[in-house]
Amino acid sequence: MSIEADNQRITHVCNLLHSALVPIRILTHVSWDVSVREQFFAKGAKELPQVSYPAFDASLTSAIVTEARRYIKDSSIDKWLNRHCNTIENSARMLSACGSPDFFKYSSQLYGSPLSVLPDESTTSYALAKQFDSLIQSFTRIDMGAPPRACHLAETVAEEMTVAVQAMFKEDAPKIEIVDELSANALAGADRIRIRRNACFTDKDINQLIQHEAYIHVATSLNGLAQTDLKILGASHPGTTKTQEGLAVFAEFITGSIDIDRMRRLADRILAIQMAIDGADFLQVYQYFLERTGNEEQAFENSRRVFRGGVLTGGAPFTKDVVYLDGLLRVHNFLRVLVSTGRGDCLRLLFCGKLDIEDMPIIYELKERGLCKPPKYLPPWASDMRFLLCQLAYSSFLNGIDLSQIKQHYNILLEKVPKFD
Repeated sequence: MSIEADNQRITHVCNLLHSALVPIRILTHVSWDVSVREQFFAKGAKELPQVSYPAFDASLTSAIVTEARRYIKDSSIDKWLNRHCNTIENSARMLSACGSPDFFKYSSQLYGSPLSVLPDESTTSYALAKQFDSLIQSFTRIDMGAPPRACHLAETVAEEMTVAVQAMFKEDAPKIEIVDELSANALAGADRIRIRRNACFTDKDINQLIQHEAYIHVATSLNGLAQTDLKILGASHPGTTKTQEGLAVFAEFITGSIDIDRMRRLADRILAIQMAIDGADFLQVYQYFLERTGNEEQAFENSRRVFRGGVLTGGAPFTKDVVYLDGLLRVHNFLRVLVSTGRGDCLRLLFCGKLDIEDMPIIYELKERGLCKPPKYLPPWASDMRFLLCQLAYSSFLNGIDLSQIKQHYNILLEKVPKFD
């Protein structure tokens, strides 16, 4: 088969897989009606919420994936396409299993679990969350000053977000909408960013949302939609979530938009997911978050994120929220290796669309075939290669230092400094 004919085959499969994803709207399907929260508090937050989910018919998705597989062969690109097939099928099965233990089985296959190991075969997002929690607890005696008041309303965020997206995306800028109900404070797609009306934001929150939602999620969506020969790169699905959310949280880090409260929230979600896996029910996780936040509404929302789609009596949660720290570790380590091996040329490939780090060799091969276009939009921190490579080179160097000897030296030094309140 000629290269041209083979490229047409690959494009056809990508089109089929993109269409198979159309009915799969995971966060929409597992969302809870506002009445669930109202009834929970009306009963004094003492009873498990009553939640039901619409039936999901996976037959159409399954039929399209089966058709796509008819054209898949055995090359490296075909193996990449087959991984998409598996992810799409498991996504459909997960939605069909809402409210049952099988939901957790598919969720952990798609997103991982707190104890899933990274490529080093030892690091886990749960271990990172535990370490963050321990470090944060050790900071409680330090006066870090009062945190900024969460006093900015959704209208203010929308105004600043509008300025940011118009400056970066111009005619492709998404609409900024304020909505009454949303599963998070803000959610982004290629054509719009929604902001929850009753949420309050700090100055740090506003920049964090711009970096996370606009400069990563919108940018990779628009870049993916521009891949007319590879439509699958324009579709979000669980197979790309770790890298997409990892990039988004890394963007918060590299731009100084993150703070300790944000990291605590990300860590707490992972610890709560593991609690639920170990058998904690919704009420126990709610009490955990209530002790952590002191806010009933926030405790409910955090708990809802853990149990949406799963089993409220425990043992089978929704594991999507492990991807924030898991993805951050993967993205940061990948970027450091890019620098240490002199492969900064691969950086821009990360933004070609909705993809996973593990896809990079395939994305390069597709680029060489003329199928994958370079990204039109890059976040400012990725556009300034001098700044980014300097940061990552320093981080890579620090990683090679034997901290045990340095720690011993500075521990002796700190023993000479009296502790103070």
